[in-house]
Amino acid sequence: MIALIPNVRAFAISLCGDREHADDLVQETLLKAWSHLESFQAGTNLRAWLFTILRNHYFSECRQRHHWGEDPDGQKLNALSVPAGQDSYLDLQDFRRALNLVPVEQREALILVGAAGFSYEEAAAIARCAVGTIKSRVNRARSRLAELLNLKGPGTFGPGVATEAIHAKCVEFSPAGSRRSLDL
Repeated sequence: MIALIPNVRAFAISLCGDREHADDLVQETLLKAWSHLESFQAGTNLRAWLFTILRNHYFSECRQRHHWGEDPDGQKLNALSVPAGQDSYLDLQDFRRALNLVPVEQREALILVGAAGFSYEEAAAIARCAVGTIKSRVNRARSRLAELLNLKGPGTFGPGVATEAIHAKCVEFSPAGSRRSLDL
């Protein structure tokens, strides 16, 4: 069987036209041949038997691929996958613990502006302080949260919608990786 591998590979390349795919076909052919060695009849043409296995496997793949559809960059497959839910839950728990470590005035300002959606002016009126004070508190709260959560850049926190929202409300990072506060 080993002596026939170059011939089987050449046949695979001629069928599919792709060396990497051909190598996969050869590997699958050899696995199938080895696992069904008892069905090979001694005295018959081993090369023809291997070529038949390869050909049948290749056309089976073609039929299956017809039903799958093309997805060369994996975008369709990625859109169908769902990240594990426990990671988002754990990230949210980490965020809640970190938020409780932020000083009360800063936490209040961040919640008013970031979570409740109030403008800086509205938040300043609610907290009975100057608009600049609210902006400063929100900025310091975001910086402190980023430090506590060890956020180094986008995607650090987790794949869930909730964690992306948390990250967006806390801190935004420039492409170079430097931290800058958001103006919501």
